[in-house]
Amino acid sequence: MAEVKKDFLYSESHEYVRVDGEFAYIGITDFAQEQLGNVTYVEFPEVGDEVSAGTEFGSVESVKAASDLNSPVSGEVVEVNEALEDEPELINQDAFENWIIKVKLSDKAELENLLTPEAYAEICK
Repeated sequence: MAEVKKDFLYSESHEYVRVDGEFAYIGITDFAQEQLGNVTYVEFPEVGDEVSAGTEFGSVESVKAASDLNSPVSGEVVEVNEALEDEPELINQDAFENWIIKVKLSDKAELENLLTPEAYAEICK
């Protein structure tokens, strides 16, 4: 079974959010990377771009498929994980450590709409 971390929040489209103060680290879940297989490319937004909860901000491609990335929260992109440009397979090694974007949250109340680890684990069964 895919790993589900306790201190993260989740979207039904298999993105996670790790909140750190006013910032959120967003990536794909362990379940998502298992389903995709070997990740070969990650498409990011630009630093300074605004993302909105529920809308696409990039994509992940693998040997099996391409998958859109949907932001679980709204805010300004303050950093992208540039290591994934050269080594997208890092997501397969540890999806939770290898976040895709860091966002300055514009509405912390949106976090209440996300799934708890327990609820997300049920979806992954």
